[in-house]
Amino acid sequence: MKTLIKIPSPLRRFTQQSSQVEVEAETVFEAMTKLCEKHPDLQAQLFDENGQLRNFVNLFLDRVDIKQQRGMATPLSDGCELRIVPAIAGGTDPLPTLSPQEFSRYSRHIMLPELGMEGQPKLKVAKILIIGAGGLGSPLCLYLVAAGVGTIGLVDHDIVDETNLQRQILFTLGDVGCLKVTCAKERLLALNADLDIRCYPELLSSENALDIIKDYDIVIDGTDNFPTRYLVNDACILLNKPNIYDSIFRFDGQATVFNFQGGPCYRCLYPEPPPPGLVPSCAEGGVLGVLPALIASIQATEAIKMITGVGSTLSGRLLTYDALELSFEELSIKKDSQCCLCGSSPTITQLIDYQQFCGIPSTPVEVPYQEITAKELQQQLVFNSSLLLIDVREPYEREICCIEGSRHIPMNAIAEHINEFSPEQTLVFHCKVGGRSAKVCQQFIDNGFTNVINLKGGILAWIDDVDSTLMKY
Repeated sequence: MKTLIKIPSPLRRFTQQSSQVEVEAETVFEAMTKLCEKHPDLQAQLFDENGQLRNFVNLFLDRVDIKQQRGMATPLSDGCELRIVPAIAGGTDPLPTLSPQEFSRYSRHIMLPELGMEGQPKLKVAKILIIGAGGLGSPLCLYLVAAGVGTIGLVDHDIVDETNLQRQILFTLGDVGCLKVTCAKERLLALNADLDIRCYPELLSSENALDIIKDYDIVIDGTDNFPTRYLVNDACILLNKPNIYDSIFRFDGQATVFNFQGGPCYRCLYPEPPPPGLVPSCAEGGVLGVLPALIASIQATEAIKMITGVGSTLSGRLLTYDALELSFEELSIKKDSQCCLCGSSPTITQLIDYQQFCGIPSTPVEVPYQEITAKELQQQLVFNSSLLLIDVREPYEREICCIEGSRHIPMNAIAEHINEFSPEQTLVFHCKVGGRSAKVCQQFIDNGFTNVINLKGGILAWIDDVDSTLMKY
């Protein structure tokens, strides 16, 4: 029987601010058991150590006290309403008061009836963890700090690179070569010095994820690779933390909320990752510089709504954005009852090796083609006149920079030109960083070629180690 359980405001902090939870149950006891399975933190609030309903908690079935019926054994009918009514005396933990300076700073929030004098103090005591301080993390940090979120955690082990400045608005030229989280903290405290900015200059892993995430109310995923996305999702499920997700690529963006109010998780949407290399990174595919700001603003909005308990979230809804068409679409996501993580019979109960799960080997895999460094290639071009260097990048990339003497055949046109080469020729392929050219090498090997070589690190390695006069992108 479908039963709607009404959650009173003092207990909503244990249900991620959800005011109602729907369960399938035959009796009141079964309904309360399933409620606590969905929100384990409620167990200690509603039941004592012997599993008995606490004396200060009453249950009303369709507005009738069940003590007048059969107690926890009371049968349920389809569509009934079960209401939890605890004894209250002015609330639980009191929210902090705002100083005159804070009242002035956040006055535009306080003027909103939906937020008001209750919403802003909730932001003040909130703790949000942002995974990644890059294109998405940059605007996220700025907006959440400006909004007055009391504690912000930043996880990122990377340093600032000049190519980041096109979209990562936290950083300036003076930050190039420095740790992102260090620069971010300095910039954010300059915006709002009253907040607690916590930095984790390390790679999120199965070894540290649970320890880092456990102290935060909400996790926001601003990462750009599949192993970390699955890691963040799984850690949030195991710790019962909501996960605000998004992704960006070229002109497209996605946003949703996972593990909130009984909604789906990332594995419900994508049970398995794509094969390694199938989906290009932003480094190879590119990304519109302003795109992360729009998608990150949606994430920040979801976080503020979840903290303050206003509006409806993207839980169960995938929002997609096409910048070229300037269009949004909303798709429905269903919780998978057979999900290996959040389903009724989970098979994943602890963090795993996510590199292995995503098909990325922990040790170098032997490949059937050779690899050559930029310096080695420079020497070979001088002493080996039969060597042929082939650039498999897109035409617009070659307009930016190219290695003198190379032949240009875009990757998607390679198949049309294979017969032009002899299996005895020494062929060296290159792209931007080495991924696409590796696939082309494999394509030639599959067609019987043996003297096939990939330029390790692509043209970026050539610029770094051989010819710094070329334009880097």
